[in-house]
Amino acid sequence: MKKFAVALFACVVSYSAWAAEPLLTPQGVKSAQADASTRVLDIRDPKSYAANHIPGSLNAPYGSWRGPESNPGELPSLEKLTANVQRLGITADTPVIVVSSGANDTDFGAAARVYWTLKVLGVNHLSVLNGGLKAWQAAGLSLDSQPVTVAASTYAPKINQSMIATREDVINSTKTGKTLLVDARPSAFYSGETRHQVAKTPGTLKGAVNVEHSTWFEPKSSLVVSASEAKKLAASTPLKEDTETISFCNTGHWAATNWFVMSELVGQKNVKLYAGSMVDWTRADSPLPMDNVPNRVKQLLIDFQLYTAK
Repeated sequence: MKKFAVALFACVVSYSAWAAEPLLTPQGVKSAQADASTRVLDIRDPKSYAANHIPGSLNAPYGSWRGPESNPGELPSLEKLTANVQRLGITADTPVIVVSSGANDTDFGAAARVYWTLKVLGVNHLSVLNGGLKAWQAAGLSLDSQPVTVAASTYAPKINQSMIATREDVINSTKTGKTLLVDARPSAFYSGETRHQVAKTPGTLKGAVNVEHSTWFEPKSSLVVSASEAKKLAASTPLKEDTETISFCNTGHWAATNWFVMSELVGQKNVKLYAGSMVDWTRADSPLPMDNVPNRVKQLLIDFQLYTAK
């Protein structure tokens, strides 16, 4: 009985040690897989997953967590998201590790967005493999090509609205000025020099500050910095820990990286994600307040550049 208690305590300590960490190393992921209930989600496309993946990982393509082509940042219906988590055998208490390709800092946004979505759905034990599959391979760990399936769950999630900023929330924040709006896009988008293909107007939300998503990565790397380093970096930005914050970008992808760092690494309690971001904002029936909107001639030039780049 004593041996059983010791073994049980060791298991609980091991589980808590990794489940509480938003970022895991490849070895941390491998150790976590000792718990058979762990779900490792490979969010790459099915073809890439079929070629090679972390042994035991499940394919959960990023696109299945996103909205339609007309507004890809939009949160899918609860019905679709429920089907996703049930197919993957996930419940509120299932340990889940999200794995992207690790190709670059933009790629991390996909993992952060899936992490955020799962947290919105009430999944409690979440991590991301820092550096994605690229880091796993660099660590010399094995890959597999065999598809993996698990028993479906019956989990019926509910949307945690406290983590989501709607268009109406942002409209109210632009009126009161009490909420910090943080644009995660590269400066060319923030300053109105270009726009997303589906957005109607270049520029940024009225009163927003620019903290590029790339701020949070080790130099020339797809690895996110440590929590302690993230806190140091945050102190040198316009971010304010005691102020309600809304993170946005074009489609809630780069913004998910900022949300992840602010919420999960820096520890800010009052940060939300505007999922639809600038595509949703600029496609409203009536024009909404914006800063850094270029004149009509410049907008036509941007339209031409985007058209010829297709």
